[in-house]
Amino acid sequence: MKTSVTTHKLPGYGATLRTAKRLTEQAVRLVDRSVSGSMPDVEVTLTTERGMADLMAAADIALAGSTDRRTVQRAERRAKDAARDIQAVSIPRPDGTALILINADRHGTPAEFAVTVVHELVHAVQFGRKDVIERIVRDTRDGLGIERQSRRQAREHAHRLDEEEREAYSREYLANHLVPGATA
Repeated sequence: MKTSVTTHKLPGYGATLRTAKRLTEQAVRLVDRSVSGSMPDVEVTLTTERGMADLMAAADIALAGSTDRRTVQRAERRAKDAARDIQAVSIPRPDGTALILINADRHGTPAEFAVTVVHELVHAVQFGRKDVIERIVRDTRDGLGIERQSRRQAREHAHRLDEEEREAYSREYLANHLVPGATA
């Protein structure tokens, strides 16, 4: 399990990057012990809202396996809309690794970052569970208009997504081990 922390289109955030590397290394060990499953190789990227949209669109295109012009445009539109509303996102990659994108501008303190990175690392572990990647790929392909999924499959995906979110929220207390009082 390799972990890397980088920045994307984020100049002048050297201190933030050093803090993120330290907290991420500690969080990986905590989450790996706490959540059932195995931690994949993880790349954490600190970026801005615009950078998140670019990287999310590229990751969705790679996951869907399509380079059609209309698909690329849909992925970019979807990513821009999503990047406005979220602080971070975990995306599985076709090679079995996980990409975690974090909007550095929405994390003013190490405590906020610790809570977010723990939450997203739980999702990274969940990607290794049975049928999760296939379900995410199917939903991504449906969202990009490549291949439709049945209503039953869409309901199942939404239900499983809610369960996975509840599990990730229930593990956020681990951030207290990284930064005391993070979830207070």
